[in-house]
Amino acid sequence: MAPIIEAHGLVKRYKEIVALDGLDLAVEPGTILSVLGPNGAGKTTAVSILTTLIKADEGTATVAGFDVREHPDEVKKNIGLSGQYAAVDEQLTGFENLRMVGRLYRMGKPAAVRRSRELLEQFDLTDAADRPVKGYSGGMRRRLDLAGALIAEPPILFLDEPTTGLDPRSRADLWIAIKGLVAGGTTLLLTTQYMEEAEHLADDIMVIDHGREIAHGTADELKNMLGGERVVVTVADPDHIARATEVLAQFAVGEQHVDDHTRELTVPISGGAPVLTAALRALDTAGIAVTDVGLRRPTLDDVFLTLTGHRTEETEIASVEVGE
Repeated sequence: MAPIIEAHGLVKRYKEIVALDGLDLAVEPGTILSVLGPNGAGKTTAVSILTTLIKADEGTATVAGFDVREHPDEVKKNIGLSGQYAAVDEQLTGFENLRMVGRLYRMGKPAAVRRSRELLEQFDLTDAADRPVKGYSGGMRRRLDLAGALIAEPPILFLDEPTTGLDPRSRADLWIAIKGLVAGGTTLLLTTQYMEEAEHLADDIMVIDHGREIAHGTADELKNMLGGERVVVTVADPDHIARATEVLAQFAVGEQHVDDHTRELTVPISGGAPVLTAALRALDTAGIAVTDVGLRRPTLDDVFLTLTGHRTEETEIASVEVGE
């Protein structure tokens, strides 16, 4: 089956900054591709090119079979877009916002009203439909924005970091809505910084950094790239972190990761439980107390750390909160 979204060699420069550096991607109909990367990786630039908001300096892209440069109007007829921030009018009610979007799509008034009511029900906003959006929570605004992207029932949807800033409950609610859309046949390109989001939603994951692809596959395929297991140790005394790193180095088969905020050390090993036991004995002999220890398989975050040299913003924020 031919990809419904496809790009080859996309390049975008802003003076000396290279936002995209030869990016290729393909999305099969009825699937979710998650483009995963840190701030500045080029995710939003790629979405902007694919949705005809900006033009690439080099490369080609097609959406729904139409070239984004040569036939932007045809592309727009087949897509919905929800950006990083909810594009809603705070002075209007939820219903008025959706009806307005419908009319902008040149829907007749009865059709715009009917579709608006359908979407308000679908996104659990019926009770708030006639309230001004300025009183909505962040999660409600996000759901309303997503509803607006669907007003014309597009077969293709672009979501650019749709859950940024949401609390866990609102994020989970939006995930349910997104999975329902894809179950109904919608094709989705989703950009995110959240590992859990990519793993929970995506059929296919592309990791990008500095405007280029650095890994591609399913969540399991990406994890299997690293192989082995990880010993995770939390040191009781922050003054012992450096010494613990030295002790555990003899068991490591790759680069250790040290999180000073949580006092957690992650050590890639080979050998399983016997190596874990030996590592704990070595720490005990060195007089280093630990408050927690575990043995686990690589996570998607380990993949990201290995490929980019740092964790995602999601993990970094969590670490800061623990440290505080």
